[in-house]
Amino acid sequence: MIDAALIDEAASFLHGRIRRTPIEVSPALSEIAGVPVFLKLENLQVTGSFKIRGAWFRLSRLTDDERATGILTCSAGNHGKGVAYAASAEGIRAIVCVPRSIDASKLRGIQQLGAEVRVSDFDGYDDTQEWALEMAARERMPFIHAYDDHLVMAGNGGSLAREVFADAPGARTFLLPVGGGGMIAGFGVAAEGTESTIIGCQLAASPALRMSLDSGVAVTRLPGVETSAGGLEGGIGAQAFDVLRGRVSRVALISEDEIRASVRWLLDQHQYLMEPSAAVTIAAILNGKCGPLEGPVVAVISGRNVRLPLIEEMLAP
Repeated sequence: MIDAALIDEAASFLHGRIRRTPIEVSPALSEIAGVPVFLKLENLQVTGSFKIRGAWFRLSRLTDDERATGILTCSAGNHGKGVAYAASAEGIRAIVCVPRSIDASKLRGIQQLGAEVRVSDFDGYDDTQEWALEMAARERMPFIHAYDDHLVMAGNGGSLAREVFADAPGARTFLLPVGGGGMIAGFGVAAEGTESTIIGCQLAASPALRMSLDSGVAVTRLPGVETSAGGLEGGIGAQAFDVLRGRVSRVALISEDEIRASVRWLLDQHQYLMEPSAAVTIAAILNGKCGPLEGPVVAVISGRNVRLPLIEEMLAP
């Protein structure tokens, strides 16, 4: 099970292997929110997103036989890049299954890092993952889950939280993007014993966390939706939901238009590029979707991987 000790192990393993990304104040967001707002810039992470954290820590726990066999995973893009990077560093064969709707820059990044990529016939993540799981069983390869794994949660959310609490010790409210739930679950465990408000920010068209909290049961599958924020589409992990329920204070649901406007806003105000999946935390503040905020606040900017044509489309007047 994920606990403080496992998070400490993850943070120790990752130290020196990945970048300790900075936290910086956003004067413009602070003025809008009425309290100090800081940005945790995981868009400056190696591979361009936080996903390297959980991927590398998970691969570090492979047995000798699993290392010899190689691994198979499913990804909307960023987890695949993290697995490809870590597998290359560890000398492990990696197969990454992706939806056919994957962002072209993420696909290119996975390939350039040396992983074998297999593209599904599905646009949605959940259908692609089912296809990948069948393939892993057929080929007798270990399957590395992108979010529904305690080791991945400890790396992705837990090690991230350790840095946030050390570098912004007075922070009280934390906004995190939510797709499958691995980051926010690990962060929630790391926040135990603190007076923290954790706000999950997700795609309104694919609100698995909100639906799961409302029903009390993890909504693990949702139909695919057309969105620029592919990392937020699909169901939530059953294990992740078991961990995070009771640790999330509220959920902000963000529209596609709000996501795109927030990408433009961060470029204009901070000259940082973030991918649409990362924009939900900024959008939640800009549009008041996060509710009242007790400061200081930390908004996690989870990644930067986005294809140039989409950036040009979002910037067009």
